[in-house]
Formats: sequence, structure tokens, C-alpha cells
Amino acid sequence: MSIVVVILMYGLWSSMFSIAKVALEYSSPIFLTSARMLLAGLILLSYLALTKRSSFKLQKNQILSLALLAVFSIYLTNVLEFWALQYLSAAKACFIYSLSPFFAAFFSYLHFGERMNLKKWIGLSLGVVGIIPVLYLKTGAEEMWSAVGFLSWPSLAVIAAALFSVYGWVILRLTVKTQMVSPVMANGMSMLFGGMLALAHSMFAESWNPLPVATGHLSSFVGWTLIMTLISNIVCYNLYGMMLKKFTATFLSFLGLLSPIFASFHGWIFLDEPISWVIFLSTAIVSLGLGIVYSAELKQGYILKSKPAQPRAV
Repeated sequence: MSIVVVILMYGLWSSMFSIAKVALEYSSPIFLTSARMLLAGLILLSYLALTKRSSFKLQKNQILSLALLAVFSIYLTNVLEFWALQYLSAAKACFIYSLSPFFAAFFSYLHFGERMNLKKWIGLSLGVVGIIPVLYLKTGAEEMWSAVGFLSWPSLAVIAAALFSVYGWVILRLTVKTQMVSPVMANGMSMLFGGMLALAHSMFAESWNPLPVATGHLSSFVGWTLIMTLISNIVCYNLYGMMLKKFTATFLSFLGLLSPIFASFHGWIFLDEPISWVIFLSTAIVSLGLGIVYSAELKQGYILKSKPAQPRAV
């Protein structure tokens, strides 16, 4: 049943790529990141202040972990992703996040001692085969930002965002499981700090006249920001933190490979983006790798077979 919950979570989360592209029509990418994260952080921390004030008693090592989480998982991930979304289709941006398992396997090996065996390498190799065709898909806007070979700067930005995102989730797993910080506190503090970093960046890099928001569209900006905050920051971020208590970061990243299918339909519905058969073919190939890695992690004992631990009260 937990796997069904994770799949539904990714189905909802994948809508963020299309929603973010709509929101970017009304705001600059860095300011949109700061507004969304500051709002979400304040909501989560206000909830904790009303229900469990003892959560705010943090030790130095916990604060350091939350600061690292803010930089990698919130600030760098979202600024790079939102910048790239101005030039990529929602489905392609979502699919590039399929690189996450490669980074997750590496970071999990470093931080948790999770071994890479032959079956995992076969699964990862299939992932490489499945990803390459999608990187060749380019829109007119993306072709203006060519970098190296078939790679563009927007594609590279999303690749970097995926790397920072996975490293952030590894830090979150360490913070939640070993440092006993609740997922709500970890996400709330990291979003607040990350939002403050993005706000400072926006003030220096973007045009404030009086805000980096399209003239006459403040209400649209606020509305889409609220939707993004509710779906991603309030629901999905915290649900992901809870799922990390049962599954490894590697496996959750692999299950996220189903997201491009959802993102393709969301892009078609919200943005009239054509659905590419390449996305489906590539997703099928990479999903085969998902099954192989899942099988390997079950045998290694990294995925719990018992009921998931209940989240701590917040």
C-alpha cells in the first residue's frame, strides 16, 4: 500500500512542472522560488509553533544539517529548475530528473554504506539507455542555449538541479532518521532559510519595479504560488519525508521515473504540449531498470518489508 501512496504522490508532484511554467509567465524564476519557499516555511513553522513548540529546540549539528538542506534541496534545486523551465517542455524537464537514481545510488553509498552489486549496475545502465533519447528532444527556445553536443544549458541546469535535489533528500534522510528531527521541522526550516537565500539573490539579480512580477498580474502570481505551495511544499515534501522512513532514497528516486508519464499528460492538459512517444518509450526502458534495482534492494535488506514506522508527533 505504501508503494501506491508513493506513486500517487509522484502523480501529484509531477503536475508542478506544468504549474511552474504557468506561474513563470507572471514572475521571474528566482523571486518565484523565494515567494513559494518563504510562504511554505512560515506555514509549516507556524503549525509547529501551535502544536509542538519543543520541536524548535535544535542542537548545533541539527541546525547545520538544516542549513545544508536549505542550500541544496531548496535554493539551488529550485532556482536552477525554474530558470530551465522557461526553455524546456514540462515533460522533458521532469524526465531529466530521471537522473536522480544515479546520484542517489552514489550518495547512499557514501552516507549509508549501501552496496552497488551487479543487478544494480544493470538497472542503472538501462537508465542511461532510456535517458539519452529524451536529451535529443529540443524546442525552439532550448536550441538558443546550446552547450555541448546534444546538451543545452537548460538541460544541464535541470541535471544539476536533480543532483542537488537528491543530495538534499539524503541530508533529509540523515536528519529525520539519525538526528531525530521531524519531517515537518526539517522541511519548514530548510524552506524558510532557502527562501531567504533566494530572496537575497533575487534582489541583486532581478529587476524590482516594484516587484519581479508582471504588471497587472499580481493576483495571478499569488494564486499560482499558493497552488504550488500547497501541492509541493505542504503535501509532497512532507509525504516524501515520511516515505524515507520505509524506503531508501535510491528506490524512491527510481519510483519517480514514473513521473514523466504523468508530466506528459499534465503538459498536454495545461500547456497544450504534444505528448511524445519518446517519453513513453524511454520511461518503459528506465522502468525496467526500476524493477531490477528494487529487486536487488529487497535482497540486500535496504527496503523494509514490515509496516512503515509511524511519523513522530509534531
